This record gives sequence, C-alpha cells and structure tokens, in this order.
Amino acid sequence: MIKPNLHYADLKESYLFYNIAQKINAYLEKNPDKRLYRMGIGDVSLPLCDAVIKSLHDAVDDQAKKDTFHGYMPECGAPFLKETVADYYKSKGIDVDTEEVFISSGASDELGDILDLFDKSSSALVIEPAYPAYVDANVIAGRKIVHLSSGEENGFLPLPDDETEADIIYICSPNNPTGAVFNKAQLKEWVDFANKNGSIILFDAAYEAFIEDEALPHSIFEIDGARTCAIEICSLSKTAGFTGTRLGYTIIPEELERNGMNFNSMWVRNRTTKTNGVSYIIQKGGAAVFTPEGQKQIKDNIQIYKSNARELMKALDALGIWYTGGENAPYIWLKCPHGMGSWDFFDYLLNEIQVVGTPGEGFGEAGKGYFRFSTFGSPADTKEAARRLTELLGE
Repeated sequence: MIKPNLHYADLKESYLFYNIAQKINAYLEKNPDKRLYRMGIGDVSLPLCDAVIKSLHDAVDDQAKKDTFHGYMPECGAPFLKETVADYYKSKGIDVDTEEVFISSGASDELGDILDLFDKSSSALVIEPAYPAYVDANVIAGRKIVHLSSGEENGFLPLPDDETEADIIYICSPNNPTGAVFNKAQLKEWVDFANKNGSIILFDAAYEAFIEDEALPHSIFEIDGARTCAIEICSLSKTAGFTGTRLGYTIIPEELERNGMNFNSMWVRNRTTKTNGVSYIIQKGGAAVFTPEGQKQIKDNIQIYKSNARELMKALDALGIWYTGGENAPYIWLKCPHGMGSWDFFDYLLNEIQVVGTPGEGFGEAGKGYFRFSTFGSPADTKEAARRLTELLGE
C-alpha cells in the first residue's frame, strides 16, 4: 500500500480566512442592507497598467503568426526578461548577472519550490508574525521549524543573538503582515550571522516597491556579504498588479555554495527538471513593467495605495493607537485598543462600523492582540473606513 506524506497531518488548520468569510456571511444575512468596507484584502484592486496591457496584447498577436510564435520558453526565463530584471537591479547600484536571475510564476510558488534546495534535516527559522505559508511549506517537508517571536518592543524587527539557531532564515521586508522594514544595519546583522553559521537567508522582497525612505534597502544584495548567504525572491503581484497574472523573479548569486554544492547550478537543474517555464505572453507583459512608461504607471498606482495608507495612519495617529507599517509598506499593523483580542476587535469593527480587517493571531502567536489593515482598497472606501474608525474609537 502506498504511504502518503504523513507530514500533512501535522498541518494546523488555517481558520483565519475561513472564519473571516463565515463571520462576514453571517453578518450580511442578518444585515442585507449594510455595505462593508474591506480593509483586510491582500489583493490589489487597480488593474494592470496601460504599458503592460499593450505588451500583453502584442504578445498575443505574436502567437497568431508563424514567424513570431513561441512554444516552450526557456525554463529559467526568457533572456529578454532576465536581462531586463538584471538591468533593474543595476539601476539601483546592485550588480546582478543575467544568469543569476530566474523567472518564476510568482513569489508564493517560488517560496515553496525553493525548499527543494535544502536537505530535510535543515531547520527553518520563521520570524513571527509571518506569512503562514512559510511555516506550512516546511511542515509539509517534515522540517524542524524555529519560531522567532517579534513584538512592539523591537518594532517587529528582531535580530539574531547568541542563542539563535537556524539553517534557513526567512526574512520578509517590508513585512507581511506587520509592514515593518529592516534597515541596512539590521540586515547586516542577519547577513553576518548567516555567513558565520553557514545559514542561508530566503529574502522575500515582494513589497520592495512600496519603500519610500531612501535609507532603507530594497534588496538584501545592498548588504555586504549577502551574495554568499542569500537568495532573493521577488514578485510583480503587488508591485504591478500581477496577482491574477502570476509572475516573479528570483536572484541566486553564482558564488552561493555550501558543502561544495553550488545553489545557482542546483536551481538551474531543478527548473529544467520540474518546469517548462513561464508563458511568453506573461513574460512580455512583465518586461513592460520595467520600461520608463511602465515604471511611471505602476508608481502612480502605488501612490494611490500609499494615499490610502496615509488616510488610515492619520486616523490612528489621532486616536493615539500604536502601529507600524504604512509609510513604506501596503500594510498597517496596529495594537488592538483597550486590550481587546484580535477576533474581538474584528467583531467590534464589523458589527459597529462595517469595517473588515484581519485578526493578527492568524499570523502566529505573536500576532495576538494585534490587527492588520490592508491599503489595497479603493480610496473612497478607505477614506470612509478611516472616518468611521475615528468616530467609533474616538468616543
């Protein structure tokens, strides 16, 4: 009899979004006349920019003609897009070779697939609160997980110490769900720790485009020593609205090695074994993101989300509620007022002012007593949600 992967039985049920949906449905059944203001959604609400749409249409037309038709694409990415991504890094002063760029179907997929590079005996350190898939992917692999809690005392940006142990280190900056961003000195501590201990950092940079503070790093490779200890995984989902289109990229330096094994070469072998590459049409659309026209258009969209953040931050500042994020990230992580629990605060906002957010404890134990607002909603809804929040909590 075949033996299934028994580690699936070790997964904890993820009740977060199921419970949110159930509560919302129950509320609307009782109150069909009420309109909800959804500040919990982690998906974008603005469409793909014009430069991307034009490029997608052109690519579709290419597939209709024999001389421009494309079948299977290179497994590691089309040269035109790999070069475009490498140039994007170089524009930020970061030297990346095209052979170090791997085109993916998105950061979420890549964060799970990349674990193929590591032996199951390797432990994984997850800074919590965290994107739940970090934990679940390693549970499925049967890997030991080290939970490193962060909190208000360190701005949800913990650093390694003499007791820290981990082979694989997850760092998400700007962070989901907290919106906190590591500065260069803080990332340097993690890079030095990884190099000293032979660890490897998986740096999730899905939200780097939201960083406005020029002193904050957009990439782990801005840090000296990172090329010998880090892999960077990026996404166009939140940067350019590709959540439904699926495209990302991963940077694996050619000098990244452990035990005589080269991770760049290993990933080439993995991709050429397990994938047939990302579609030509999607890659052409992605390349348009990095054109001058595309960059201007996606930055205009991002500024709409940043304006939403400012509306919510202004309300929280007026109410004297502690929070992090917002300024350099699309998420705002706040401390629930009056000592309320995450789910109690969720119910309170839903029932009193029809505002929906995300309870913090859904992102791990360290999230208890905290709450996440997303800034990806419409400006009108965000402004009204901020007004209602101020009116309710300012009483």
